[in-house]
Amino acid sequence: MGFIMSKKIIKTDKAPAAIGPYSQGVATGNLLFTSGQLPIDPSTGKLVDGSIEDKAHIVFKNIKAIAEAAGTNLEKAVKITVFLADIKNFQAVNGVYAQYFKEPFPARSAFQVGALPLGADIEVEAIFEL
Repeated sequence: MGFIMSKKIIKTDKAPAAIGPYSQGVATGNLLFTSGQLPIDPSTGKLVDGSIEDKAHIVFKNIKAIAEAAGTNLEKAVKITVFLADIKNFQAVNGVYAQYFKEPFPARSAFQVGALPLGADIEVEAIFEL
């Protein structure tokens, strides 16, 4: 018989509601896992227009809101995964990323993907220590 960890669903109005059958975040043990966040304005539920930098700011603000709803913060991020529709946006997103995450930096991966939900340019998911 194995050890079963409980999980707590994290939900906040400060980040966009899920657009499918998933939770904004799930806390289990001493970790928080966020679902991928698109550049959706939580007040309208719609993708934001603008530059990739504008969109990245919205994504990181949404992740920050979920982290704070779970009782943690960006300083406790341990792993970030960035999905880009165009890897040419990597440096621009990197510049925005550095405004939200400071040393010691979390581990990170970045990928160009074939497509993202709602035709978005960027999606980011994160794992935090609670």
